[in-house]
Amino acid sequence: MDIPLRTVRPNIVQSIRAFRVQDLQEAATQLGQHFLYANLGNAQSKQEVLDMIAAQYTFPAHFGKNFDALYDCMTDLVHKSGPQPGFIVVLEQIPANAKFDKEAREQLLDIFRDAADYWADRKIPFRCFYSFL
Repeated sequence: MDIPLRTVRPNIVQSIRAFRVQDLQEAATQLGQHFLYANLGNAQSKQEVLDMIAAQYTFPAHFGKNFDALYDCMTDLVHKSGPQPGFIVVLEQIPANAKFDKEAREQLLDIFRDAADYWADRKIPFRCFYSFL
């Protein structure tokens, strides 16, 4: 049996190019890991991106809807809920426009890079795949 994602480091944020969402979801199932998916294709601004991530990842109602709160939800909140098997995270169609410019996109991806580092320190796989609109 082939081991899903065996060629992908356990804690990384990378372009989804070589993968299909369906394959990533199946890999998460085979590995017994959480699969988090957000399609951001309809978002135009930072607030809309955060709203869509919160809704699609089913964050709690008290989510602060800023980048710090996003990091907290991806790390501390989940860590406190008990042992974690690992994560395969997809951010599909991150907007690229004047209201969500290159700096905002990099800030968003930095949150997920920091989350990958957080989970790496705990020896828990956290792979994030993204695409731009």
